[in-house]
Amino acid sequence: MRIDWDVPITMDDGLVLRADIFRPDADGRYPVIMTHGPYAKGLSFQQAFTFAWSNLEAEHPDALAGSSNRYQNWETVDPEKWVPDGYVVIRVDARGSGRSPGYVDIFSPREALDYYTCIEWAGVQQWSNGKVGLLGISYYAVNQWQVAALQPPHLAAICPWEGATDYYREFTHHGGIPSDFLSQWFPPQVEAMQHGVGDRGARNPVTGVPVAGPETLDPDVLEKSRADVVAEMLARPVLDDYYRDRSADLTKVTVPTLSATNWGHHLHTRGGFDGYNAIPAEQKWLEVHGQQHWVEFYTDYGLRLQKRFFGHFLKGEDTGWADQPPVFLNVRRVDGTFAQRAENEWPLARTDWTTFHLDLDRQELTTTPPRSETSVDFAALGDGITLWTEPLSVETEITGPASAHLTVASSTEDADLFLVLRVQDPNGIDVTFPGAMDPEGAIAFGWLRASLRATDPALSTPYRPWQTYTESQPLTPGEPVGVDVEIWPTSVIIPAGYRLGVTLTGRDFTFPGEGPWPEAYGVRMRGNGIFVHTDERGRPQTVFAGTTTLFNGASLLLPIIPVSG
Repeated sequence: MRIDWDVPITMDDGLVLRADIFRPDADGRYPVIMTHGPYAKGLSFQQAFTFAWSNLEAEHPDALAGSSNRYQNWETVDPEKWVPDGYVVIRVDARGSGRSPGYVDIFSPREALDYYTCIEWAGVQQWSNGKVGLLGISYYAVNQWQVAALQPPHLAAICPWEGATDYYREFTHHGGIPSDFLSQWFPPQVEAMQHGVGDRGARNPVTGVPVAGPETLDPDVLEKSRADVVAEMLARPVLDDYYRDRSADLTKVTVPTLSATNWGHHLHTRGGFDGYNAIPAEQKWLEVHGQQHWVEFYTDYGLRLQKRFFGHFLKGEDTGWADQPPVFLNVRRVDGTFAQRAENEWPLARTDWTTFHLDLDRQELTTTPPRSETSVDFAALGDGITLWTEPLSVETEITGPASAHLTVASSTEDADLFLVLRVQDPNGIDVTFPGAMDPEGAIAFGWLRASLRATDPALSTPYRPWQTYTESQPLTPGEPVGVDVEIWPTSVIIPAGYRLGVTLTGRDFTFPGEGPWPEAYGVRMRGNGIFVHTDERGRPQTVFAGTTTLFNGASLLLPIIPVSG
């Protein structure tokens, strides 16, 4: 293939971004697969993300087969697997990142406009057939939703693979609770790749040039050339225009879309479902899988799916995509395997929405309402309350979004609520599933800051409350309030003899036991991956280390799928 390094693309304000372009040897016009983001287009996947690469090598060798892997780049496609099939692969360093100068402001309107310009530039090049597709993971999926809402004329199809659509509800806050993620992720993955790090940073193993160069600037100069996203988040506890400007306007996404998401990711799960349901595109599909965050994008399973989609929309080939079901699920089993199933909609129309009660008298999770008005106190930073069902008499599938209705009080003016759905085997051992970067996660999570409990009735459903997050309503110490908690979509088939459980705490859930627990970004992962909420600037102990009271009458609304046939 032909490779053009650091190709200039001029923005509307005169700034020049740099792109690496991988093209077929033969002259002609080809469709384009593009990514645009801050992770440095020349950074080696193998060297920078050894933990993920080692996992692919050991457990998913098909992901690396058939390629020299010389051009592998974190969360983007491998050119060696796409260019021979007649695609042009383009990687663009976003403004202020990698080899592109400028001011770094992640997910900003300015960045989305730059992406629009890059798409339109690619669509009119002599080697382009005029059709541009977007395909990438995480950051490279989130900004697909954003730029698609701008409707660039040469954008022909998008496949946001484990992205997000709501900067507040998914990226910076969980249920209004500020997440530590920005503080953990931004320095090593964005700051370290900022244009001007130059000789202090990594080098492209193929070209030898600094991936964040060619200049090497003083750290104080770099600091002034990037937005302080953590400070912005901490200064903005409620949802305002800052967050709205960094969230996709899904009502304007009309391009053919394949939304691929993961059952077990505290950043990426929710947006894949929301994006699929909210966009008005006439041609849209949803795919849901498991495994760690990076796995299925690179495996033969993911590659086949992607090429069938883009072959249909960018090349006009008969790939069989015309027969693709609107929804395709990899339903999780407790042994780590999956039941693959085609569906027509999300949530599933045949769902038997079932209420499970948290019976504080009997200390059980049951479908029978409690008979008293008992209440239970727990230390907000302690282990909380855990209730289990009796062993299930029949195999039970839970697939869909869920919710909890609780009545709570706090000894302080607020309370953070962390709700976790769990499964135990007949020996009382937790069943875990790979989630995000954590090899052991629970089956579902929900969060809510009680002072941000106000919902929008027009957008809420029984199974998915929609908090506005625009107004804080502090609690009166000791006075109970009703709250509805959104539980992110999940899926699991629970065998007979196993038990379903729920844990409610005032801090991040952790699985019991001594470990050893894996670490990433300095976080010991015990069920939440790296997505924890420990920064006292957003959770001062004077407010969130009190005593929480749960009153009888609490319930879960769970999506039970009837056994077919």
